Amino acid sequence: MSILQYFRLMDTMARMALRADAAKYFLGYIWWILEPLLFVAVFYVVFELILDSGRADFLVFLMCGKLVFIWFSKSVNQAANSITANKGLIGRINVTKTLFPLAVIQEGMYRQITVFLLLFCFLAFKGYPPTQAWFYLLPVIFVNYLMIVACSYIGACLVCVMRDFSMVISLSMTFLMFTSGVFWDARALGDPQKTELVLAVNPLAFIIDAYRQVLLHAAAPDWLHLLQIACGAIVLLVVVVAVMRKSSQFLALRTLS
Repeated sequence: MSILQYFRLMDTMARMALRADAAKYFLGYIWWILEPLLFVAVFYVVFELILDSGRADFLVFLMCGKLVFIWFSKSVNQAANSITANKGLIGRINVTKTLFPLAVIQEGMYRQITVFLLLFCFLAFKGYPPTQAWFYLLPVIFVNYLMIVACSYIGACLVCVMRDFSMVISLSMTFLMFTSGVFWDARALGDPQKTELVLAVNPLAFIIDAYRQVLLHAAAPDWLHLLQIACGAIVLLVVVVAVMRKSSQFLALRTLS
């Protein structure tokens, strides 16, 4: 299979999954927007209406964080289980195992494009019109995507080896949600050293903060830090893809066992 055929097949699988998922529900494709909005609404009620965040811009602040986090967490969770979910196909034909997580990630990317458009329209409505600084989003989104692919491939391998890792990954996403600044500001911790530590130790916290810096403050992200995260994700991706190709038969046997 050539590289072009590989990506065409991956994209076809993603589109078919989108159509099948939309056909299951009465509202169909509307759920692409409705689901993340409902998540945002829950957090808004808890942290603004009940706990009083004290931020005048809390809703846009929350949307910038939560919508990005949903993309990451949902893509990684679903992609981690994608190989085992296709064990029937894997048992019949010898297909590269990297295809299944990537198709799930592509499916999530199509959904996220719609979510980003919604976010941009909402920001413009709330007084944050597009500026030239929004072009900074392109490298931020690219690095965000690299992180998703790298983490998804690692998760998919782990779940093949032991199904219990599916639960571990799901719980890890809950931990990341509370430690990545989804509903709190890493720059408002009061201690600059603590802020630097959070952004340095947790790449997802840095990415979420980068989105907010660009969209809400028209400021450029820390390019050096962004480059370091990108390089780290690429290294992880190269290593895990090599492992998946070398261990293709082992992963297939573990999937079918």
